[in-house]
Amino acid sequence: MLQVYPQQAIATIEFDKIKSLLAAHCKTDAGKERAAAIQWQSQRSLIEKNLLQTLDYKNILASGDYIPNDFTKNIKKELKLLGIPNAALSVEQLIAIWELTLCIRSILNWFEKNNGLFKHLALLLEKVNFEKEIPTILSEVIDPKGFIKDTASKELLQIRSQLAKQRNELRKVFETIIRKLNKQGYLADISEGFLNGRRTVAIFAEHKRIVKGILHGESDSGKIVFIEPEETIELNNIINSYERAEQRELHKILLETTQAIAPYQVPLQFYFQVIGILDFIRAKALFAIDYNGLMPQLSQHPQVNVMNAYHPLLYLQNKAQQKPTYPITLALQKEQRILIISGPNAGGKTVTMKTVGLLQLMLQCGLLVPVDARSEMGIFQQLMIHIGDTQSIEQELSTYSAHLKDMKYFVDFANGKTLFLIDELGSGSDPNMGGAFAEAIIENLAQRKSIGIVTTHYLNLKVMAGKTNGIVNGGMAFDEDKLAPLYQLVIGKPGSSYTFEIAKRSGLPDAIIERAKQLTDRNHFKLDKLLHQTELQNHKLSNNNKVLNELIEKNKQLQLQYETLADKEKFKQQKETIKLQNEIKKEELDYLRDMERKFKQIIQEWKRSANKQEVIQSAEQLLFKKKQIQANASMANKADKRFQTVGGTPKIGDLMRNKINHQIGTLSEIKDKKHLIKIGNLPFQVQIEEWVVVVPKETKTVPKKNTKKN
Repeated sequence: MLQVYPQQAIATIEFDKIKSLLAAHCKTDAGKERAAAIQWQSQRSLIEKNLLQTLDYKNILASGDYIPNDFTKNIKKELKLLGIPNAALSVEQLIAIWELTLCIRSILNWFEKNNGLFKHLALLLEKVNFEKEIPTILSEVIDPKGFIKDTASKELLQIRSQLAKQRNELRKVFETIIRKLNKQGYLADISEGFLNGRRTVAIFAEHKRIVKGILHGESDSGKIVFIEPEETIELNNIINSYERAEQRELHKILLETTQAIAPYQVPLQFYFQVIGILDFIRAKALFAIDYNGLMPQLSQHPQVNVMNAYHPLLYLQNKAQQKPTYPITLALQKEQRILIISGPNAGGKTVTMKTVGLLQLMLQCGLLVPVDARSEMGIFQQLMIHIGDTQSIEQELSTYSAHLKDMKYFVDFANGKTLFLIDELGSGSDPNMGGAFAEAIIENLAQRKSIGIVTTHYLNLKVMAGKTNGIVNGGMAFDEDKLAPLYQLVIGKPGSSYTFEIAKRSGLPDAIIERAKQLTDRNHFKLDKLLHQTELQNHKLSNNNKVLNELIEKNKQLQLQYETLADKEKFKQQKETIKLQNEIKKEELDYLRDMERKFKQIIQEWKRSANKQEVIQSAEQLLFKKKQIQANASMANKADKRFQTVGGTPKIGDLMRNKINHQIGTLSEIKDKKHLIKIGNLPFQVQIEEWVVVVPKETKTVPKKNTKKN
């Protein structure tokens, strides 16, 4: 278990408020008790299990679903009574136990339905066995409205039957009496009532001696008396007798029912425990949603490496007031163990330190923390805190004495698994002496490999951090133009206290400020001024970097847009290429189909023709062409020289020219879909769309010269 020193430091870093807010999210007393008694752990596996269970429940809530954990009654007393012999639970108590079992059944069914989705939470129910006999026993005795059934026992059925009969008889007799007295004018306005469990008539006081019966009382004014008519006395006695018998039988039934479920005391206690645990985890999940809690990575070694971390209470407060909360990013680990934070008062030094301490406590309690999910946090065995004035009047300790008392404990017991937080180390004493002691204490803690944060205004500590391995400076940024803190932690450089600047903002006369500068140790003032100038330059550089980062981000977006457009153009080109390839493949497929058709024609012609040699030549010409392209081109040239394309609708006897291989044939027959064209002496069935009508070109003849003489 994590050891915290001193115990009052828990309130200092406001962990008590965390517990109160957590308890407010609990629905059950058991959940509230767990929130109040929450303990921080130092066993990594246990912390991880608690965090993962909370994360599971948070994911369930974020999805809009919910675990049917609706049982909220506190039945610890009832569960204890089950272990006491001859104890009898009331109907209400038995119903509460029944509701508990039904709730557990619903939860088990829900996890079975979502099998494997929330395995960390499901481990809670790994050893839960639903005892179906419990609701069976109770349902045989109690009806859905919460009353003991007439059939709970034979005796009860008989008693209630007789009781109903007698009450019905009493009602008839009483109504007769009411009518009679009303007719006589003896009845008051209210006519009847019940006193001492007996049914009575309301009579005007002046007639009380006329109506025979038992006087049970009178009104406050004394004008009305309540009399039990003598005609109903015996009936009322009989009814009272049956009612007492009914109560005895009901007690007997409740006793027997209680003893029947007593053997299930242990599983019922386990059910109740699981209900409380689930309610507590649900509260942790709801609380985490309030402050954006996440689960960081857990380190095997003690360290604090948080990114964009918030103080949860400050975040909730600012959220309610619609104000911003400034995150912190820092790393405390093996190479960089101690952080010395400096800067102006009210600049956020103490808040930063409290944030680290509170988040570490929350983590080791199994609570999700408001950090970036990339953060990495380790597990510590000790948390030592010195924040604020620990002066004790009872022990007559001064502020500085109390400070040194805490520091003695730190240097005596700190080790490599200790996280320490010290606010204003060395304050309360002479600056030179206090600064010297502070430096010696930090050196000791560094040698012990402890991890921690120290806030200070001492210049010697700032210088020490700059030259000592494992110790690093951190400064709280300050806007000098507005003379206002920026609440931003800058790692790697110390912060100026801005003493004179803040004094100027406070309205202190310039003469006093200048005199204070003269009285200030020259080297001290020079160093603080140097820190001041460094911070100003760093602030300007930070602004420039911010602008540069924005330009870089904008350039990345433009580059992404360009790449998107380039990808679209590339996709368009690929699409066009594929389309062209598909067209080429279609042409090849059409060509192959045409060749197949012609080959079949050659086979048929071979069977019919007597001149086999001509068929062979035609087949060779068709199937075994050499230099196809050149041959087609040659055929085209020859055809162009000899024939002229005229087009039009072909008729039998027309010369036809093939559009592909430029062969010339004669149309010999016209059919519906196929036409016959003779090429030489071989007829072929063709697609007429592949052919065009041509006519022979006229041959130009040169006229001969006349050699005869006249």
